[in-house]
Amino acid sequence: MTRVKICGLTTPDTLDAALEHGAAFVGAVFFARSPRNITPEDARPLFERVRGRAAIVAVTVDADDDLLSRIGAHLRPDFVQLHGRESVARAHEVRRLTGAGIVKVLSVSTPADLDAADVWEDHAEHLMFDARPPSGSDLPGGVGARFDWAMMRGRAFRHDWFLAGGLTPDNAVAAAAISGAPLLDVSSGVESDPGVKDAARIAAFLKAVA
Repeated sequence: MTRVKICGLTTPDTLDAALEHGAAFVGAVFFARSPRNITPEDARPLFERVRGRAAIVAVTVDADDDLLSRIGAHLRPDFVQLHGRESVARAHEVRRLTGAGIVKVLSVSTPADLDAADVWEDHAEHLMFDARPPSGSDLPGGVGARFDWAMMRGRAFRHDWFLAGGLTPDNAVAAAAISGAPLLDVSSGVESDPGVKDAARIAAFLKAVA
């Protein structure tokens, strides 16, 4: 069974849909330019019902110490997802500030981009391979872009890894089969509008790969 992370959740009904239909990970985005942005203070009551049912992932982009400390204090995530230009040294600081494990996102457009995994395998609990966003994009992910999933076929990594970028309920099964990904991450593919999660699409995605 392929495990799934539903990312960018901001409302009780969509979070409940993710939990009801078996999401293994649920994500909150802490990045001001994202339409899915939420504060650690608002995330706390929303995600408290998740604990023990799914892993909580705090998605950040080159976050400063203040934001990371607030995330650690209010959300107490299981993982912090690093979606910026963070170094390995910064990842260890993030771990110290939040008490959480690390998911490191690597942007992919060509096979050469996969070489970055060698740097991170000893320093992250999970790697996430996401499509490099289009030139000029204000966001590092969550824009519906995708890369050639066949590039991942036969790749072996030390820990279970995520495939992300352009996933939808209609292509999730194919994406997992083509790439061999044990974990899938979806955000815009289960939305009705940017930043607006759709409970029915969340259910359809999770049912497709169950």
